[in-house]
Amino acid sequence: MLVRLVRTYLRPYSGALAVLLALQLVGTLASLYLPSLNGRIIDEGVAVGDTAFILNAGMWMLGVSFLQIVATVAATRIGALSAASLGRDLRAAVFHRVGSFSAREVSAFGAPTLISRSTNDVQQVQQVVYMGLAMMVTAPIMMVGGIVMALREDVGLSWLVAVAVPLLGVSVGAVISRMLPHFRAMQKAVDTVNRILREQITGIRVVRAFVREDVERERFAEANRTYTGTALAVGRLMALAFPIVMVLFNASTVAVIWFGAHRVDAGQMQIGALTAFMAYLIQILMSVMMATFMSMMIPRASVSAGRIAQVLDTESSVVPAADPRPIPPGPVAVELRGATFAYPGAESPVLREVSFTARPGTTTAVVGSTGAGKTTLVGLVPRLHDVTGGAVLVGGVDVREAALDDVWSRIGLVPQRPFLFSGTVASNLRQGGADASDDELWEALRIAQAEDFVRSLPEGLGAPIAQGGTNVSGGQRQRLAIARALVRRPAVYLFDDAFSALDVATDARLRAALAPVTREATVIVVAQRVSTILDADQVVVLDDGVVVGTGTHDELLATCPTYREIVESQQTSEVSA
Repeated sequence: MLVRLVRTYLRPYSGALAVLLALQLVGTLASLYLPSLNGRIIDEGVAVGDTAFILNAGMWMLGVSFLQIVATVAATRIGALSAASLGRDLRAAVFHRVGSFSAREVSAFGAPTLISRSTNDVQQVQQVVYMGLAMMVTAPIMMVGGIVMALREDVGLSWLVAVAVPLLGVSVGAVISRMLPHFRAMQKAVDTVNRILREQITGIRVVRAFVREDVERERFAEANRTYTGTALAVGRLMALAFPIVMVLFNASTVAVIWFGAHRVDAGQMQIGALTAFMAYLIQILMSVMMATFMSMMIPRASVSAGRIAQVLDTESSVVPAADPRPIPPGPVAVELRGATFAYPGAESPVLREVSFTARPGTTTAVVGSTGAGKTTLVGLVPRLHDVTGGAVLVGGVDVREAALDDVWSRIGLVPQRPFLFSGTVASNLRQGGADASDDELWEALRIAQAEDFVRSLPEGLGAPIAQGGTNVSGGQRQRLAIARALVRRPAVYLFDDAFSALDVATDARLRAALAPVTREATVIVVAQRVSTILDADQVVVLDDGVVVGTGTHDELLATCPTYREIVESQQTSEVSA
């Protein structure tokens, strides 16, 4: 999986990688030439007292060293840029893929793991690519070149290379093979820590309200201990690998000096050749050590690559139409025709054979007990989910046959849990219409009954909004979300329990202000309070995912027992209050 990702996302930089390969080849050849030149200086210059040869060869060494430095620096820069570009492209690919997911895929993965996959996992792949471009290209060239040059210096000591290199490779390989399961566990532990930390930060008020700080602290500590234990297991294996490398490294150097000294004493080898051979053996072992270091990083990067590929290979259940049909311009009706929806693996559908039509210029209210499927029903219109049976039509066009942008551009959605983005009041409202003027923003705020509190802020439209809108109250957040939908002036308004955080007086004023704005639009309202839907042109009553009544408020009081129970329960609550 790692190879597939790297091959795919480095392909655009193949030209730069060819230059990098050429530079590393030049730098490595220069590095391999230096020990041989140094040996010649010892044997042909120092040993015979030829000062001119020493100076001439020394100038050559300086030139070759300079060439090596320039080639290495340039190759490292190209490698860093290529790895950073791969990381950027990979993060963008994960981001765009997650952006195409429906609510089903997002729920299946979970927000914490999607965040860690697009940050921590991408970083692991980027890091191993950088180290690979910096080392893994150089290492085989240096290993092969070092062996060739060492044999040129003295064949009699070549058996040392034949023993040291395989011994080092086998020893470190045995250690690395034990790291892979720990790396898999480590990435899962990172997900768990992220999930718990996210829950505790988001739900800090609930934690404090129920005095659960100690319990949550222990829950995080347990996840942290698991992650720490896995990291320590990996660290112990890494700590074992480096002593093995250094022992073999130093033992090989001692062996070269010992056996080489005997050959020099026997006149079978010169001192300069022995020096060069030892330098080449060091280079060979260094290349093995570089490959070893890379091998330690590859298992974790492989796990990360698999997690990234899992996201990239997941197709959204909401598939764009291959040959989209245009939705007619102007006011459009919304029709649910036998709509059925079931979550994957669920024993029974959430919605079953739901049918009704919401026409332009009318308000359709959807009511029902908790868990009746009201929010799921609203999510079918903008294709947050796709029906598993039946059809949803906007303007007479099945939403599955229309372009997604065409569907979304006709809809102004106020979700059950309104979410505001970090920025300002103006930037959040312009999510509904990027070209909206300040006057249009103030008008939307006036209709949404949010003008007064925004004007009371020192910065007005420029007032900062924290992520999720946590620095404003629930009612203010809800009104800003309504204003954001109003800025768009869509053909279809979807209010998913959008008035629940408002007091009765504000609710009444807002509905009165909405009436002239939505006169030609199709309005679908999910409501808990019956007072919110008294004037609705059509009320759809859901019970356990099935439509059990459709009509006006008065008609349903006379014909629908479920609706009558809802009304009576709220009247009883009001009297008790």
